[in-house]
Amino acid sequence: MTEVLEIMSLTRAQTQPYDAPSWRTRDIVITAVIAVAFGLAFLGFGFVWSALNFLGPAQNLLYAVWLMPAIVAAAIVRKPGAALFAEMVAAGLSTLLGSQWGPDTLLSGFVQGAAAEMVFAFTLYRFWSWPVLAAASLASAAAAWVHDWVVYYPAFALDAILVIGAFMAVSAVVILPLAAILLVRALRDAGVLEGFPA
Repeated sequence: MTEVLEIMSLTRAQTQPYDAPSWRTRDIVITAVIAVAFGLAFLGFGFVWSALNFLGPAQNLLYAVWLMPAIVAAAIVRKPGAALFAEMVAAGLSTLLGSQWGPDTLLSGFVQGAAAEMVFAFTLYRFWSWPVLAAASLASAAAAWVHDWVVYYPAFALDAILVIGAFMAVSAVVILPLAAILLVRALRDAGVLEGFPA
């Protein structure tokens, strides 16, 4: 419990601005590596996702997995475009490797990454606290919800769509920020994030 409270607190490290405005080679490389790792993970998770259809709308409690590249990459690199770059590369690789959703994976990745990017841009890429990551996650999930409603659920009743959205929101606000922060910490502890903000 203490660790969770520590993660959720607004520590100096989470709110400290990262002032290097231009992308460095290491920023591009780490964002690409994150995106490729998630793009590969998406393929496997796609089968898990389909197997969990029996859960109905509750399946969307796991929606955070699809949004992870944008939040993790942005939390590490802290540069304009990191969220969109990571989400698009992950979606693109997943598409090339045979995603079951085909080219629509690219559109989905775009709306998810762009929505998260808008929240980070609103903070001028200066604040990286739990509330900011949660807001970016929620924006990404909201964009995904609208996309999925239009593309996959146009015939669903409004109450069913709202239930799906509620589960996606819980996944985005509760699961995704915590998972992203823990993953970033694990990578930092492993020594692979040298030269990136703490």
